Amino acid sequence: MDAATFIETTLVNPETGALFVLTDAEREFLAHAFELTPDGRLRYPELVFSAIKKSGKTAFAAMLVIYVIVVLGERYAEAYCCANDFEQSQGRVFTAAARIVEASPLLSLDATITANKITFGSTGSTITAIASDYAGAAGANPTITVFDELWGYTSERAHRLWDEMIPPPTRRIACRLTVTYAGYEGESELLEARQGGRADRPVALPRRRHAHGLAHHADRTVANRRMARADARAASPQCLPAPD
Repeated sequence: MDAATFIETTLVNPETGALFVLTDAEREFLAHAFELTPDGRLRYPELVFSAIKKSGKTAFAAMLVIYVIVVLGERYAEAYCCANDFEQSQGRVFTAAARIVEASPLLSLDATITANKITFGSTGSTITAIASDYAGAAGANPTITVFDELWGYTSERAHRLWDEMIPPPTRRIACRLTVTYAGYEGESELLEARQGGRADRPVALPRRRHAHGLAHHADRTVANRRMARADARAASPQCLPAPD
């Protein structure tokens, strides 16, 4: 099942009690985000969704986490919702995911929800909240990791957490999702690196010797190989897109 269909037929908005309805921008993003390569891997292991404040980014990120864990992930899939330096350990994405799972009848009967973990009994898959502390992420094997409001990851430990949560090459389905607004120039080195050093040009870098990046800014989707190549060369000579 594709992501848009799953979200609009399965996930219930806890605030309204009705199924979610995606925006055109979210549909456009999803049309590319979970494309697979011929060998069954995600074409875009780095996903970036950027939009203005109060536009529903956090809830959208929670929907994507649930989709990956419930539909795409294999047994014992692992999702991690990372809190930034200005949040408590649960983070907003985990809180949103827990509320959506609890409100969605098709998921709630299979899920056990605690203060920092959602466990799906039928598969053993989990969604875990972790603080902005790389030591707590050591040994993780994430199917998907979410960084909410990347401008808020400013400390050294946050940078190390980002490095620790790189999509593992051992999983066919593995990605790192960033949802954020633009922030301010000079505020976050991590966010500016994703944008190629320019606040007005959002770009996600491809995984080393793997597929291309995907960036979404406001109401347009960018899945441009030339942009990915240019940014990869500028940012890191070791970060190479896949050949055509």
